[in-house]
Amino acid sequence: MDFIEVCAGAGGLSLGLIQAGFIPKLLVDNNPDCVKTLIENHPNVNVLLENIEDFDTGEYCDLLVGGIPCQSFSQVGQRKGLDDTRGCIIYEFIRLINKIKPKMYLIENVKGLLTLDNGKIFDQILELLIETGYEINYNVLNAVDYGVAQKRERLFIVGFKNPTEYKFPEKTGIGKVLRDVIYDLRDNQMEGAKYSEKKINLYRQIGQGECWKSLPEDLQKEYLGKSYLSGGGKTGILYRTSYDKPCLTLLCSPTQKQTERCHPEFNRPLTIMEYARIQSFPDDYKFIGSMSSMYKQIGNAVPVKLAYHIGKSIAEVAKWDLD
Repeated sequence: MDFIEVCAGAGGLSLGLIQAGFIPKLLVDNNPDCVKTLIENHPNVNVLLENIEDFDTGEYCDLLVGGIPCQSFSQVGQRKGLDDTRGCIIYEFIRLINKIKPKMYLIENVKGLLTLDNGKIFDQILELLIETGYEINYNVLNAVDYGVAQKRERLFIVGFKNPTEYKFPEKTGIGKVLRDVIYDLRDNQMEGAKYSEKKINLYRQIGQGECWKSLPEDLQKEYLGKSYLSGGGKTGILYRTSYDKPCLTLLCSPTQKQTERCHPEFNRPLTIMEYARIQSFPDDYKFIGSMSSMYKQIGNAVPVKLAYHIGKSIAEVAKWDLD
């Protein structure tokens, strides 16, 4: 079975599908660095640099895939939803379903899409998907339940042209923690972002699995500023990861105040390689671009192992022998 993926990013979702036995027919993204990354790792696959709004293929595929940009639907930020042009991209994916008429489709997004505008946005999207005539299944899966050393929840919507008895993949029961995936990466000279000396001094006072709350109150107030009095958990600020726990969700930067991911042992951010390991990319997978671009590509990706299990579950219900 083959697939076309739009909004393919750095290729975490497509790599997992490939590992599950699917054959990539076409990968599309509008970010030049992502496209270079896809070409580097899939030299024999047709890769296209194009906006989904301009993408109008005449090619058929068994599975149409889209990791629709999630900024509009994330629980972080203004949550403008379909009023944001990025949110409207999901309409473009529905256009492609109607044009290509694949046997199946797979949409990935943040779970915040379910609750945006009290669920009205998701209901609207479901109505549009129902109009395509496909059987629809959706669920929120946490990567940590599928052998990934990271707590990362994502919404998956799976559609089938013909009636099925589809079931989302069962939890693997393989619980991984950070030690399992990065402990052998001991060289702190690996490519990665750096902290200022001031921040390093703060992290020297924070233990594994702890955050700014471990600091003396005067340093808490100084670092958080006005947000100190704003309430909320804010546990991602000055957060040091723990070898003995799964990592918190990786985001697009390990150094910004709300997304800090310090190494469990060393007073530095997680490196590019560590980011990739936590997202279950293989070590020979190469990311192209500036350091900030590579962090963003990896932070936006679907964990490869999670994508593999989704792909396997789709293939099994399609009565396709993976072996």
